[in-house]
Formats: sequence, C-alpha cells, structure tokens
Amino acid sequence: MLEFDAKTTRLLEVAYQGADVTRRRQASFDALQPAPGETILDIGCGNGLLTLELARAVGTAGKVVGIDPSPDMRTAAIARCKEFETVDILDAQAIGIPMKDGSADKAASIQVFEYVEDLPAASKEVFRVLRKGGRLAIGVLHLDSLIWHSDEPDRMARMIAAWDHHFVERRIPAVLPSFLREAGFVVDEIKPVTVCDYVLKTDGLANLMMHVMEAYVVGQGHISENEGRLWREEQHALAKKGRFFFSITHFVICARKP
Repeated sequence: MLEFDAKTTRLLEVAYQGADVTRRRQASFDALQPAPGETILDIGCGNGLLTLELARAVGTAGKVVGIDPSPDMRTAAIARCKEFETVDILDAQAIGIPMKDGSADKAASIQVFEYVEDLPAASKEVFRVLRKGGRLAIGVLHLDSLIWHSDEPDRMARMIAAWDHHFVERRIPAVLPSFLREAGFVVDEIKPVTVCDYVLKTDGLANLMMHVMEAYVVGQGHISENEGRLWREEQHALAKKGRFFFSITHFVICARKP
C-alpha cells in the first residue's frame, strides 16, 4: 500500500484540485445528492476535499464524519475543515467504522476500496452504519482500463505490473457490486468518468501517477532506480514532442440500503 507521507500529501494537494480529479470527485458528490441536515460518512477522506464539500452541503444542522488511517492525510483534512464544527476526522478504516448502527444517512468513498483487504466485510460494515434508504457512492478506478503510450511497451508493462503490488484489487468496479448486493445493498447504477490526457498537465492525474508510481516501484525494489528514471524521462520527452497519451476510467458505484 502507498504511504501518504508529508511530501506525497503536498503533491496530492495540487493534483486533487486539478481538473482530472475534480471531475471524479464531482461525480461522487452528484451521485450522493447530499442535502441539508444529513449525516454523511466520508470513507478514506484523505486531505478532506470531498469532506469539505459535503460539510457545505449538509449545513450547520448536518454532520460529516471523515475517516482515514493516514496521520498526514488526517492533519490536512482537519486543517481544511477547521471552520466547520460539524466535521469530525477520525483514525479508522472501512472495516471497523466508529459509528452506531443506522447513524449515517449517506456514505461516500473515492479511491479507497482497491486497498481494502476484505471487501465483503467492508461492504457489510458500510451497510451497518447506514440508515434504511441510505445512499452509497463509491468512486474507484478500473486499472484494466489504463492506456498509457510508450515507445518502450515492455518497460511500461513492467512499471504497471510493479505498480500492481501497491493495491489489493485492480478491478473494483467489476467485483465490488456483487459484494455490495450480498451485504444487502441494491446497486442502482455504475457511472463511468474517463480521464484522457494528450498533454502532460502539471495538475493532471497522469503527472500525479508518474510521481507516485516511480517513488513506489523503485522504493519497494520492484524496478531499478535507473529504469524508473528512464520511464519518467521518456514520458516527458513524448510530451515535448506532442506524442503523450494517457487514459483511464473512473467508475462511481451508486447503491442504497433498502
């Protein structure tokens, strides 16, 4: 799993407010349909961007509970949401949510469930904390949808294979709905949001992935430092020549507790 240290957290601050990630966050917000007075759970709240948006939507009569296991991420989320007394940021994960049964009106999660070791248990836990009629919006990438151009396809394949070590499941949009149904949810819709970059944008998802991928695969010893550097340098060279291409699809799984 990735370690979100202070340096990575700063990098995420830039990319998570860029257009690519904002579109993904907006899709989950729209699917959730937050309303004034509601209690909403933000699973894996990260640096608190969605948490803050939900806090604005539920107003002073509502409540937002953000949970995240990373101290650096929680620190960023607390700072971002400090003006909202209705926000609680807690040290917790999708399994073992510190909320009472049926205490949340809605729940959201973005790019978290690929790291969850026990998807059936997490599905049941979210079902437990939601009230009857409660809505759930889980946004996650399907890693099989990744298209990333390279003149060295074998090296790109090695990088992606090495990157696969950092999560538990790369096909969450395809496999999670069945676990949600087994937990008792009704899955209403799965909405795709495709990110397609033909320019290497400073605040884009591709640029973010380049940084975190290289740091992870080299740091974990899956790829040599030299090969990681050559991979990164090739992408910058392709971008300068107008030959950069990156595409991946994010899916929002919309479900409800009957």
